[in-house]
Amino acid sequence: MPSVDTLVPVGAFALLVLAFAVKHLAADFLFQTNWMAEGKQRPSAWLVPLCAHTGLHGLGTLLIALAVKPALWWLALADFAIHTAIDRGKALVAQRTRLPATDARFWWLVGIDQFLHQVTHLGFAVMLAAA
Repeated sequence: MPSVDTLVPVGAFALLVLAFAVKHLAADFLFQTNWMAEGKQRPSAWLVPLCAHTGLHGLGTLLIALAVKPALWWLALADFAIHTAIDRGKALVAQRTRLPATDARFWWLVGIDQFLHQVTHLGFAVMLAAA
């Protein structure tokens, strides 16, 4: 395979992608409580559970940024905002469509949500690896 010049160190980028994948697994599946998962989907009184959940994402990103490039601590705020927008958007679409888990479109919605989170993480990994 021919050599490819990159703007970011590939090894650092790969480790950061792994760190963000672990962070996402922890925030979305290991540390997210039923109160967060159910609360952020409600038509009302959703803000506190949603922010508690997306705060986990922001905290994870803060820990990664502080370990790699402390000056980029603000990525945690960006992560919080982006995850809040993605998760609220998914909740609104789910409320309007009321798709059951047996409908393929329900899983498309889940997949799009997860895809957007991973694309966000790739962008953060590039920024940190290039710093």
